[in-house]
Amino acid sequence: MSPFIGEFFGTALLILLGGGVVANVVLNKTKGQSSGWIVITFGWAMAVFLGVYASTNLGGSGHLNPAVTIALATFGDFDKSLLLPYIGAQFAGAFAGAMLVWITYKQHFDATEDGGLQLAVFSTAPAIRNPVYNLATEIIGTFVLLFGALTISKPGATLGALDALPVALLVLGIGLSLGGPTGYAINPARDLGPRIAHFVLPMPNKSSSDWSYAWVPVVGPIIGGLLAAWLFFSVTPF
Repeated sequence: MSPFIGEFFGTALLILLGGGVVANVVLNKTKGQSSGWIVITFGWAMAVFLGVYASTNLGGSGHLNPAVTIALATFGDFDKSLLLPYIGAQFAGAFAGAMLVWITYKQHFDATEDGGLQLAVFSTAPAIRNPVYNLATEIIGTFVLLFGALTISKPGATLGALDALPVALLVLGIGLSLGGPTGYAINPARDLGPRIAHFVLPMPNKSSSDWSYAWVPVVGPIIGGLLAAWLFFSVTPF
């Protein structure tokens, strides 16, 4: 199947399960309400596992992340002609996955009066708002993601299906260790695609989509990914 299909469905599954676990924890009247950060980080790790595995088996490379695709196209051997199709598929898949989360938890969104909690299902937000430190956190988190994934993956920097579980565990570690300040977007599509879905969806008590912060989880991951790929391909023989 085509790379577009692989990246689209892989990213959609990533957001469906990742956004779904956040909805289960933060929205009112769910079975998992208030179950905490550990549940969220494990849920996102499993979302990454399924998304990467599905993407690679449907024709994609398991990137699911424009920051990864841009970095490997810049410093690796990723085919640059696939750059825009991959990024388009990732953002479209993220939007579609967010819409499925909303359908799944529609009654619980309606029962949640706190617009901030509704937004938390779709996008990240800083615990302490400071653009400089928030940006630095996203750069560091994404650097760890891509540099770690590249050391896990085979020479050639393509994340295959057999690498899905260790990459999922890597994301679990990032969430547990580095996720506290900003919610570890570490992926422009993961944040911006669902944020757009939040903007267009009709929800009672809906808050602003917080566009003033939206640039941080886009720019930070791109910078972090570029730094990781540059360093990796500078110091390894691959």
